[in-house]
Order: sequence, then structure tokens, then C-alpha cells
Amino acid sequence: MIPGKGTKIMTERLQVLYNRKPCYDIVFTSSFQTLWQELDTLGCGGRRICILTDSRVDGLYGGEVLELLTGRCKKAVKYAFPEGEAHKTLDTVQEIYRFLIAEEFDRKDLLLALGGGVVGDVAGYVAATYLRGIDFVQVPTTLLAQADSSIGGKTGVDFDGYKNMVGAFKMPRLVYMNLEVLKSLEDRQFYSGFAEVMKHGLIKDTLLYEWLIENMYEICERDMTVLQEMLVRSCTVKKLVVEKDPTEQGDRALLNFGHTIGHAIEKARNFELYHGECVALGAVAAAFLSWKRGLLSMEEYYEVRDMFVPFSLPISIDGIDPQEILRLTRSDKKRESGNIRFVLLKKIGKAVIDNTVTDQEILAAIQEIYFSDEDAHA
Repeated sequence: MIPGKGTKIMTERLQVLYNRKPCYDIVFTSSFQTLWQELDTLGCGGRRICILTDSRVDGLYGGEVLELLTGRCKKAVKYAFPEGEAHKTLDTVQEIYRFLIAEEFDRKDLLLALGGGVVGDVAGYVAATYLRGIDFVQVPTTLLAQADSSIGGKTGVDFDGYKNMVGAFKMPRLVYMNLEVLKSLEDRQFYSGFAEVMKHGLIKDTLLYEWLIENMYEICERDMTVLQEMLVRSCTVKKLVVEKDPTEQGDRALLNFGHTIGHAIEKARNFELYHGECVALGAVAAAFLSWKRGLLSMEEYYEVRDMFVPFSLPISIDGIDPQEILRLTRSDKKRESGNIRFVLLKKIGKAVIDNTVTDQEILAAIQEIYFSDEDAHA
């Protein structure tokens, strides 16, 4: 028997602070059964609640969560939009607005985001803009969302294929993580989420990075006890960064490690690759740049690169045009005075923001991860 399989984990909680005051809790548990208890503490008994989800998650958990809420709040309804990054758009947001208006939702009501990163981003943006702001709760159902995107209040949608080009900062009232849902993820999606966990270790926590290496087998086997510890440690890194810089005026940009080139690859490949897969590729490219800048040793670069392999994450890619990827990085929203804010590794566990990376350096990093047809036949 795999250690931890079938066992119930103990509920844990982190508290995210804003201006040194409590902002919201992150709850780690093993079912949806205490969700209403958590919502009730927020005064949801007299509110309408709309569950926002996608078509896939709706089929898995939508009915269960709706049943838990029905009869306990003023009114519980559910809206599901088609799954996938292709539907993370202003068109989807407009359809949700129409639904909320028809259901007579007002500023005192609440949205509940049930799903992965796309659902959380869309729901958060709706919450930030509907009637100039309505409360929302994150109930993330993917590893990527639990480890990263549900925390910190960044919301947004894609525009003309550009990732998260339209958005707003909107802190949730609660992040409720049922870790049991991770068992339902297909392997590729599970490992995609792991890229964000690895990122947190690389940029801020050497001990987390080493712990991930030591617990590689248990993570891949989805030992629930180990996954809980992994998520608590990973979320603690993001919590501390967000508390220090909630609106990305400084150090929060460190969380973009791997994302500049990663986002460009996502767009170039029409979002056929998962977000975490693109982040892994971007992280390898950024680590390569760090080596070439003399920040990492060659051995450290290859260690970082190869650590993605056991978790089924790519470290090279074909079917791209390096010049196109370079052009797309220049269109990235993470610009400052016309320069790309690039995140490099000073060492494993310590990242730095650099505004001086040149196009030639970025192109060299893209070439490092590019596996061309000529390479295949060499």
C-alpha cells in the first residue's frame, strides 16, 4: 500500500495578511464537508452564492458543492462555462455578467470559484468588476491552482491570445483546498501544477527545493500526507511574497520566474501545452541565462534543468520559431520602461529581478530549449 493513500489528512490553515491585518485564510483539508462551516463564518447565510465552474469540473464536483450550499444560504446557483484556456476571455465574462444580473445578484452576494486556474482567474475578474466589486471565494481543484493561482488576488483574462492582458487585483475572502480532488487529475495536469511548486523552491526556499528532491517518489505517487506538506510549504512561500508586495510593485515579480518565455511559448503553440509545462520550459531558459550571466554554476544549471524530468515536465520543445518567441516576449505585460523584467536565479533559493537582459541573451536562452528537426536527425 502506498503510504498515505486512503488516509484522511488533518485540516491545516494559513492566514494571509494585508497591511498587517488578517485578509483571508487558506484551508487545507480532505473533503468539501466543512466548506459551509467556513463560508458561514464569513456571514454567507443571508447571501446568494453563485458557483462559477467549467464543464469538466462541473461534472465531477459541481452537483456535490451545490447540494452542500442549497438550503443554507439565501440562494445557491451554478454557472458552468466550457473548459479550457480558449474560454478565458471577455466573452465568457460578459455571459457571466448576464447570468448574475438575471439572478439578481447584488454587491452583498458572493461568487465561489470551483475549478482550476482558468476558473479562478475568470471568477476573480468577474468579482473585481461586477457592480464595482463583489466578494468571492477560491475552491481550487487542480494542483496548479492550489499551489499558486488561487492565492494572492491576481485575476484576469486573455485578450487576442495574450495571456492575462486584462485583469485586476482582487483578494478572495477564503481559499478552501480539498486535497482529495488531486486524485482525479490526469497525470499531465498534475505534473503541470508541480512546475509552480518547483518555482517557489527555486526563487525563495532552498529547503523546499531539497525537500522536493527527497520526496520525489511520494509526490509522484500522490501520497496525500506528503502532498499536504508540499502545498503548505509552497503556499507559505507565496503567502510571504504576496504579503510583502500585494500589487506587484517590487518583489512579487519574482513569482514570474519562468513565465516570460513560458507565456510566449503558450501563445505561440495556441495554448495546446499546459501552463506548467510552459513555465518549466521558461524556468530552464531563465536558469540557462543565470548560468551565462555567471550567477549559477554550470552544475547548478543542469541540476535545475534535470529536476523537471522526473515530474514529466519538458525541458526542450520543437515546433516553435525562436524569433517568434522572442517577439512575443517583447509583447509580454511584464515590461518596465520598454525593458523586460526578467527573473534570474542568483542561486538556488534566491531569485533577482533584472531589467538589462538583451534580445540576444533571450534568443540564446530560447535556442537552448529549442529542439529542432535538424537536432532530431543529427
